[in-house]
Amino acid sequence: MTIRSQRRGLSLLLAALTLTLGLTGTVAPASADQSATAATAGTRAKPTVVLVHGVFADSSGWNATIAALQKAGFPVIAAANPLRDLEGDAAYVSSIIDTIPGPVIMVGHSYGGAAITNAARGHDNVKALVYVAAFAPDEGETPLELAGKYPGSKLPAALVVRPYPGGKDGYIDPAKFRDVFAADLPASQTRLMAATQRPSSVGGLFGHSGVPAWKSVPSWFVIPTQDNVIPPAVQRFMAKRPAARSRRFPVPRTW
Repeated sequence: MTIRSQRRGLSLLLAALTLTLGLTGTVAPASADQSATAATAGTRAKPTVVLVHGVFADSSGWNATIAALQKAGFPVIAAANPLRDLEGDAAYVSSIIDTIPGPVIMVGHSYGGAAITNAARGHDNVKALVYVAAFAPDEGETPLELAGKYPGSKLPAALVVRPYPGGKDGYIDPAKFRDVFAADLPASQTRLMAATQRPSSVGGLFGHSGVPAWKSVPSWFVIPTQDNVIPPAVQRFMAKRPAARSRRFPVPRTW
């Protein structure tokens, strides 16, 4: 996966999304005091962006995106996805949305897309879903089923399975981590990422999705053309299915 390019493209996409949804407004203040008040009101009017990481990563993978969004005045929460099972992971993320009173944009990366597909269901304040190199399963589908729909994923040959009490966890072989997961980052950085990677319960990746929120919530997709985990053909297949609105935005040529 091209992590650096994903983050760069995501910042552009979220900015366009916010304008498209009409979730922010502009005011022409007449004085310095009014300017400060307007700035505060504008910040409050912006949606909270909830970022959900996928397998083999943690919330720190969003750091560059968080910094950019906070600089732009967006409230941000990077959820700590448990990575145990799809139903439970979605319930955990959903509990975070329960605590947010205003509008929300949910963003999922990789397996995190499956989580937001289910977590957003039933939340009227979720105004948009953004899938960044992510799974967007339909009802009854599993992430692993989708990953194998078209050829091209390097993940199966790179998986290392380690048992734990009650189940098995899947890791990426550290020797293959950079090529499979973050080929556009320096090797010195990906060695650290490989050593600190968050595994997922293998059984959890077989979890069946419920009714997808993308059937009723406007959805956007950012698709890297050199993704080695979820083949681009799979991502394009999923991006064509939502009944909600969709738009295209320019992203760097590396996508």
